Amino acid sequence: MSFELNRPNYGSSVVSLEDTDTLDYINPLPRAVIRPNSFTLLDGEWKFALDQDDRGVQENWQVSHVYDDMAHWPGSVEQQMAKEHPAEKSWENKIVVWYEREFERPVQSNGPGMPPSIVQLTFGACGYETQVWLNGLPLQTIEGELVHAGEYTSFSYELEEGTLQDMNRLTVRIADTKDADTTRGKQESSVYKRGGIWYQTYTGAVRSIWLESVERNRLRSRVGVVSMVEEKMVRLNLTTRIHDPGAYTIKLQVFNKHPDQAEPIATDEYQLLLEAGQKEQRVVMQIPDAKLWSPESPTRYRLVAQLIDQNGYIAEIETSFGLRKIESRGCCIYLNDEAVYLDGILYQPGGATYEEIKQHMHAMKALGCNLVRIHIAGVDPRIYNLADKLGLLLWVEVPSPHSSNAKSRANHRAELLRMLALIGTHPSVIIWSLYNEDWGAQDIAINPETRQYIMDMYHFMKLAEPQFLVVDNDGWQHISYQGRLKSDLLTAHLYTPDLHRWGELLDQLAGGQMNGVAANPLVVGDPFFFRKQVPLLVSEWGGFGFSDYGGPQSDDERTQQIRLYKEELRKRPIAGDVYTQATDIEDEVNGLLTASGELKVPAGLLNSRA
Repeated sequence: MSFELNRPNYGSSVVSLEDTDTLDYINPLPRAVIRPNSFTLLDGEWKFALDQDDRGVQENWQVSHVYDDMAHWPGSVEQQMAKEHPAEKSWENKIVVWYEREFERPVQSNGPGMPPSIVQLTFGACGYETQVWLNGLPLQTIEGELVHAGEYTSFSYELEEGTLQDMNRLTVRIADTKDADTTRGKQESSVYKRGGIWYQTYTGAVRSIWLESVERNRLRSRVGVVSMVEEKMVRLNLTTRIHDPGAYTIKLQVFNKHPDQAEPIATDEYQLLLEAGQKEQRVVMQIPDAKLWSPESPTRYRLVAQLIDQNGYIAEIETSFGLRKIESRGCCIYLNDEAVYLDGILYQPGGATYEEIKQHMHAMKALGCNLVRIHIAGVDPRIYNLADKLGLLLWVEVPSPHSSNAKSRANHRAELLRMLALIGTHPSVIIWSLYNEDWGAQDIAINPETRQYIMDMYHFMKLAEPQFLVVDNDGWQHISYQGRLKSDLLTAHLYTPDLHRWGELLDQLAGGQMNGVAANPLVVGDPFFFRKQVPLLVSEWGGFGFSDYGGPQSDDERTQQIRLYKEELRKRPIAGDVYTQATDIEDEVNGLLTASGELKVPAGLLNSRA
């Protein structure tokens, strides 16, 4: 079975193929993996209804409902409400909306030698809670969920042939609340109201949706890569999806990313007996004469992975990866065994489109940054591919809940696992934060259960995802257990508009002072004796222009202040810093870039490595 490729009208989160260069195919779908199949984007105008009283399920809107409005997919609920009700700035405690559209039965052909296939429906991201019906019948995600939770990562449905008609009706119910137990990042909640550093909620149909032909027995669109640079090897974590149990072969081919080099530089095969269902499988592969990935030389390789059944049917995916090694040892961070200073910037994409984020990434590189800290937010997965290509290091964070309890911790863990499944291939991603400034872990200093959960997740990350450095709670209140820091970095958020005070704070930090440096003690739990045994990072500073932070207001004044502050940083044994921040967003008017990605300050301003 194959699809006829319908050329869609690309929505705001989908990049035009005109962007393609000679070395890189820009995936029109918001994911890191490419499939050699046909697809149909369902982006565009959908029927829309606001379900203010949440009566749609009880009244069977999925069976029949008259929709009075239209809305664009992708697009947030808030954008739609602003269009229909300009006077209403936001919704209160709960929002329920419905979307519906029709699509024709995908054109199918069953040619000789083609693997048995099915139709898959994928949401690039949607939520916070999503329910889906096809022709009035409920669908379950591949993981078996009738209601999918989360709004930052993709999820998929397999459409059985018997449920498809010549014309099909797809109905989607999306619900969100301002429940502080959900993973919200900096979106307002019942605890933190909009204003200052808290932003309007941005929820609903936030990323593309598409139909595609996939094999019944295949590799899913998630690949994890761990480099073993000394041995010139990679450890690959693959996920199989099987309907027909039996003997299978995984065949891997690695290519140089150059169009003129068609022969693989490495191949290997692995025989497996697979049962029905989903299974993760680790394989290891040697890459002879492998070159390492770094910001100065972002060498990537192309991986083609095939799942072959007993009849010779092939299911294939393709992705890119790079080999690199990241470590924290003593005072420094080492990339590929060389000490590297992290010139970072805090980046909050908000509601920016893929095209806008892409412009921001190029501009942050032009500022002299080798690190971008994506602040407690989910982004289009193609951004990680772009960072791989540009040679930008990334610091990724789990969007935090706003309360600390067993439910919020369960939501946090689920969000972390969803994100890890889709971000594991990228050499650019070097640091993960579990929490930021104890948002969602407000009782970290007094509650052993909160600290135990964070320690458990830290240990899990070090075992399951050793390719990353892990920060337990960025900014302050890092956890010490028996004098062992449960973070690979000792980070501090330091804000002051006074240059003399800035120097004092940096001296205290470098001297190992745990109290009186940041807004809260740097360490909680057992005593921790610094003694230069872990790298120090000033992971937020500056904020110049934001009214509550003080400091210079004009771009020229800001430029001079940044230069002076960076000079003070480099006088101390500090491993990196993250300036706050890249762009203006809502009340935080402290950006160094315009919304379109133009620099407000001189190029190279944040580069202290030259």
